[in-house]
Amino acid sequence: LAALGLAAPDAPVLVLCPGADYGPAKRWPVEHFAALARDRTRAGWVVWILGSPRDAAAGLQIAEAAGGRIVDLTGRTSLAQAVALLSLAETVVANDSGLAHVAAALGRRTIVLFGASDPQATAPQSDKATVLWQGLPCSPCHRRRCPLGHHACLRGIRPEAVAPLLVAS
Repeated sequence: LAALGLAAPDAPVLVLCPGADYGPAKRWPVEHFAALARDRTRAGWVVWILGSPRDAAAGLQIAEAAGGRIVDLTGRTSLAQAVALLSLAETVVANDSGLAHVAAALGRRTIVLFGASDPQATAPQSDKATVLWQGLPCSPCHRRRCPLGHHACLRGIRPEAVAPLLVAS
């Protein structure tokens, strides 16, 4: 926290991880992340956005669209710092990505959003991890970009379906 100029959280922390290096077919829409962030900040939570420098544009878009107590840390942390911050989270919402697996391994409540990948094969192995996957006929396609151009597998997972899973303990 000190190295990043962050105060100790005074409320539950939601960490959003909008990245997925494999490609856009594994990324929940930025506007969905922003809607979830707005909902949680209105409920008094602190929201941190974590990711690599490649996720900085998404982090900035989420922070700008959500407003409130959002701290965009994309591209600003080392892996060790990201792990330390994840350990402070009440809940982590992430695409099927490395940070989702780290959060689950840390025993954090983790909501993992699946679209193009197969949750049967790559879901985090934790009783605190919840997988959201629609199981559409076109998924899992295992493609980097939606071959049908609609991205329905992730677009259809609405923030309203995720929000009830974010109850502070």
